[in-house]
Amino acid sequence: MSLVCAISNEVPDQPVVSPISGAVFERRLIEKYISENGTDPVTNKELSLDQLIELKTPPITKPKPPSATSIPAILKALQDEWDAVMLHSFTLRQQLQTARQELSHALYQHDAATRVIARLNKEVTAAREALATLKPQARVAAPAAPAGPALAATAEAGGTAADIPAEGGNLSEEVVARLQDTATVLTQERKRRGRTVPEGLTPADQIRGFNTLASHPGLHSASVPGILALDVHQKDTSKIVTGGNDKNATVFNKDTEQVVAILKGHSKKVSCVAYHPTEDTIITASPDTQIRVWNVGTSQTLQLIRAHDAAVTGLSLHATGDYLLSSSLDHHWAFSDIRTGRVLCKVTDQSASSPLTAAQFHPDGLILGTGTQDATIKIWDLKERSNVANFPGHSGAISSIAFSENGYYLATAAEDSTVRLWDLRKLKNFKTISLDEGYEVIDLSFDQSGTYLAVAGTDVRVYLCKQWTDLRIFNDHTAMATGVRFGTSASYIASTSMDRTLKIYGL
Repeated sequence: MSLVCAISNEVPDQPVVSPISGAVFERRLIEKYISENGTDPVTNKELSLDQLIELKTPPITKPKPPSATSIPAILKALQDEWDAVMLHSFTLRQQLQTARQELSHALYQHDAATRVIARLNKEVTAAREALATLKPQARVAAPAAPAGPALAATAEAGGTAADIPAEGGNLSEEVVARLQDTATVLTQERKRRGRTVPEGLTPADQIRGFNTLASHPGLHSASVPGILALDVHQKDTSKIVTGGNDKNATVFNKDTEQVVAILKGHSKKVSCVAYHPTEDTIITASPDTQIRVWNVGTSQTLQLIRAHDAAVTGLSLHATGDYLLSSSLDHHWAFSDIRTGRVLCKVTDQSASSPLTAAQFHPDGLILGTGTQDATIKIWDLKERSNVANFPGHSGAISSIAFSENGYYLATAAEDSTVRLWDLRKLKNFKTISLDEGYEVIDLSFDQSGTYLAVAGTDVRVYLCKQWTDLRIFNDHTAMATGVRFGTSASYIASTSMDRTLKIYGL
């Protein structure tokens, strides 16, 4: 039986085998392909030259080396051209297959959009006909809603078991339409901004000059030291919320250096906090399985969301400001309405279920990312509640994930002392930042323009995106840094630590 090269479809002179795909290749062709792409041509998985396995075949009589005559030189040139044509042809076949898949997906989306438009037109027509024939009706007073203690008791109870949908759940058409409309507006705004640097953004050379402006050690109890979570109000970045080992969340004003509120209610430490982008509302989560929505002015719980059966490990607010993503060690992520406290859907990966350790919405809000305890990053389609992509490569539990504002990049960290950057358009890892051995990464955060990336862990670091070079390293904390966030236009950086301090860096 003769061997055939998977690229040229010819009998190879020097056959080698790829251990990744098991395919046979001509050595010179696969070496050229690996030098240009670094992957196996058949499976597109990472492949290096030293992995190739040489096959022992009966000796083949080789032509004598081309001498300095015109005919051998021409034959050599023709051989090189043929090799280039074979490689180019193989690449074109792969691109053709990709184009066919993308076209099929686009046609499916167009067909779905056409059906939705037809249904909406039908409903509008029916509504207009009903309105035209509507007769005046006597108004009937609605029964009064329970007031005071009854309402508070309902919030404290977190709803009944009926509030948690069956596995997977179905989002209503109204919610899906809201998500789609918000994503459309945000995408258009991003395209309109293009790649221009936001006005007022702190330049990189000033970030390099940042120093510690303030250190606040008194926000949480000294008897149970440690601040575990941090977030900053996007509109009024003088307002900061921290979650502590003392079971409390503290709202702090960095400009007045005053504690605004202390939110008490969790029975265990507060491990996740999120500040509403436009309102004075805060969401907190804890290993006590509870998610609480707070009014800062009254320090009271507005909603108690019971979405999980184990510790909550991640929180992320949707761009609408009305919906919340949460992840948990119970292997599920949940999508909830913060206005009603109702869980709209609860999802797990049935094919490879693992405890979830992190969760984050994409800036447009139609997809989301989760990190698992078995070192995998999963991308989900929110409307379909389906796992659409997986990013393996880390080792150890995922500790943090963050989407860039440009919508293209995803930063992830795990217990392997690396930060990996992923291109969501190509679904590949395009950059890995290798830190010192034993370096722990606890939190990642892009600034609001996607220009800078901050890392909190063994220390606090700031990287310039695209070049991915470090601008500044802060070693002021005396224990592990647990959170980091940027102020408006990267005018300052805030970090928290197990040393019980909130630190502010700036000029």
